[in-house]
Amino acid sequence: MKSVTIALGCSIQLLSLATLIQAFAPQTNNNAIMTTHHYHQQSTQIKQYTTQQRTQQTTTTQLYSLKPAALPLMDSGKALARSGELLIDLTSKLDLYGGGLSAAGANIRNCGDCLAQAGASARMKTATELVIDELREGSDCLREGTDKLSRAVEESEVDGNTVLKDKIGKMIVPMKQASLWLEEVGASILQKESLDVIAGHLISTGEALLLLSMTVEVLDEESEDGKLSAQRMVYASEQMILAGKELKGEKKDKPKGKSWIKG
Repeated sequence: MKSVTIALGCSIQLLSLATLIQAFAPQTNNNAIMTTHHYHQQSTQIKQYTTQQRTQQTTTTQLYSLKPAALPLMDSGKALARSGELLIDLTSKLDLYGGGLSAAGANIRNCGDCLAQAGASARMKTATELVIDELREGSDCLREGTDKLSRAVEESEVDGNTVLKDKIGKMIVPMKQASLWLEEVGASILQKESLDVIAGHLISTGEALLLLSMTVEVLDEESEDGKLSAQRMVYASEQMILAGKELKGEKKDKPKGKSWIKG
């Protein structure tokens, strides 16, 4: 009985000692462990999200390589801007400066500036948004020019110049078509359509500009400015069509014989 009492007393002392050790032992910070675990988990999620965002951004900006169309698009814009300036000069000689026709010439010039800037931006893979903005701005310029032509028709009617009225009236449809097709180019890039679709819209824009040049040429057949304006617009249309073909990857016809020799 005495031995049992002694053993029981030892056990009580051991439990007291264990309780005392636990009381003075450093506390384990469970919250810290959970916070650290949560931090690592959140950090992993952020890294995964960042990687996903970078992948999406790379896919968006590198989806199209518009560089093949850059140079001819720039040349088209420069030529169209010059054509608009010459058309303004023509209106001065026809004593129509400040009217609807000269305003339409200014819109054509502004459209050319937008196209040239779009071509310059197309050389960079990350400037797709700038290309879209410039194309849309150019389309808006031609659309506004269409309204100015309608005003010019009314002005000619008031002046009793029915011949000029008919000539200006024939400019409205091709300019409106060029505006619509140019807008389609930007919309196609934004909607990530195929390069063939985008190229087709560029070619259609060039064809509309070619029709417009024919109407400019006959405004005043005796005027040198009218002829030069039409010629520059023809070149602008050719370069626009070339931009579409370059974008499609069409191979150029190799010169035959010795025609490749410069001299």
